[in-house]
Amino acid sequence: MDSAPHPAWTRAMLALHLVAIDPAGLGGIVLRARSGPARDAFLAALGRYPRPAAKLHPDMTDDALFGGLDLNGTLSTGRLVQQAGLHSHDGPLLLPMAERTRLQLAARLAAMMDKGRNHPVIALDEAASEDEGVPAALAERLAFHLDLDGMTLANIAPLDADLPAPAPLPRIGEAQIEQIALLAEAFGVRSPRAACLAMRAAAAHAALQGRPDVIDADIEIAAALVLAPRATRLPDREEDEEPEEQEEQQQRPEAPDDADTEQDARQSDPIPDDMLIEAVLALLPEDMLARIAGGRQRTASGEGSGDARTGNRRGRPVPPRKGRLGGAARLDLIATLRAAAPWQKARAVQRPDHAGLHIRPADIHLRRYEQKSDRLLIFVVDASGSAAMTRLAEAKGAVELMLAAAYARRDHVALVAFRADSAEVLLTPTRSLVRTKRQLAALPGGGATPLATGLRAALDMARSARQRGMTPTLAVLTDGRANITLEGVPDRARAAEDATDIGRAIAASGTEALVVDMGNRPEPALKSLAATMNAHYFVLPRADARRISDAVASVMDG
Repeated sequence: MDSAPHPAWTRAMLALHLVAIDPAGLGGIVLRARSGPARDAFLAALGRYPRPAAKLHPDMTDDALFGGLDLNGTLSTGRLVQQAGLHSHDGPLLLPMAERTRLQLAARLAAMMDKGRNHPVIALDEAASEDEGVPAALAERLAFHLDLDGMTLANIAPLDADLPAPAPLPRIGEAQIEQIALLAEAFGVRSPRAACLAMRAAAAHAALQGRPDVIDADIEIAAALVLAPRATRLPDREEDEEPEEQEEQQQRPEAPDDADTEQDARQSDPIPDDMLIEAVLALLPEDMLARIAGGRQRTASGEGSGDARTGNRRGRPVPPRKGRLGGAARLDLIATLRAAAPWQKARAVQRPDHAGLHIRPADIHLRRYEQKSDRLLIFVVDASGSAAMTRLAEAKGAVELMLAAAYARRDHVALVAFRADSAEVLLTPTRSLVRTKRQLAALPGGGATPLATGLRAALDMARSARQRGMTPTLAVLTDGRANITLEGVPDRARAAEDATDIGRAIAASGTEALVVDMGNRPEPALKSLAATMNAHYFVLPRADARRISDAVASVMDG
């Protein structure tokens, strides 16, 4: 007796149908699956797409993507050969080994998708560890993130019918947009693009079912497919909700306006928010719920001198490899001639009309270098009133010692301070010790503690630095008494939640961090925040400035 397909496989096939309905709006799929029966079956199902798929390469050049000179063809034929780029392909773009995609290629694919072209990207994430993955700029634009890794043939039901052609989408109502926004907030999904993708997925599911309107079932499925894989927390389930609030919510839609009566008759009333959240949770598999609840664990990587990167521009030379010229690739002339030399007599017989060296595309070797990325130490300093009245002076002393150590290692440093209701970048990444000390000495104190705002500013700087090839580390000095939310509103409980959310984002980004508690007494909430960030935690009263400086050095030196 045939077993039912695995729910993950069912979701994958549904996502593929929705992408076929709305390729421009949904962007595509991130599929985590190494070579095996599940990936083979998924690619066979992709073959049912109305148009054939074109394969990309994670290191492909701009000429191959947008068109230009075909250097290999020109070398082979001895005449100028132009190639058409995959940019003009009207069908799916298959990207194997997507976790190795260069940031430049990810940015170009993202720009193509932003223009609304009808070629969805199917990114095959074959990473061996959780620390690797598809570049964020690309993954954020792909609606569906699926995981079929380790699935066997017994869990798969092959797709027998062709995928549908693109179809017009029904309009989604204002109340349903609010429901999707609520679900995104409940699951801790901060990106507005994810909510927009969920709206498109709900409309595409309604079109797939042949419905003229989007209903609650469409929203539930869209949230399970789009929002849940991006979730950073599980929604709070408040079982002790007051009866008065429940009655008010149930009685709220009893008196609709006359102008909306006809439209309301065609659409069912939206289900209560808590029931909608429970319905979405019921659609999620247990392993996804556990992964959201536990969060992703990361491991430290890189050496004290920054992460090692293999590039083609500068650094310590490593053995060349065969490849294709184009983009930033640089020819290794000696290795190319050495590869071509044994074949000169045979090639001269084949091409007697050609004088000079006979070079073939297979002879081309490219230079490679291993270089250490520059390190960046981002100081995130609490200049609020609670900190200023206690340990700000000692914190400045600790920062100055850490600055001196960073300067000796030729690290870049940056300074972010937060107080009142905002955070300010006092110093962008620099190697100038004098500038940093001057800004630190002039650092004012006083006001409330917008901890989440300061952490968000530091995270934005870390992401920007990583895109420029640097290896950032955060050094957060605070007493942990957050009382200002991200919106700038005084609310101690909400401010702590916001700080925790940003802490999860820091952990997910893989950024190394340490938290220094500079209060008179250790703050349990700050220790919990450090654990959320996967950060090292130190207490200033038990560690003077010198010990903190040594701790920072030990963290950065691996």
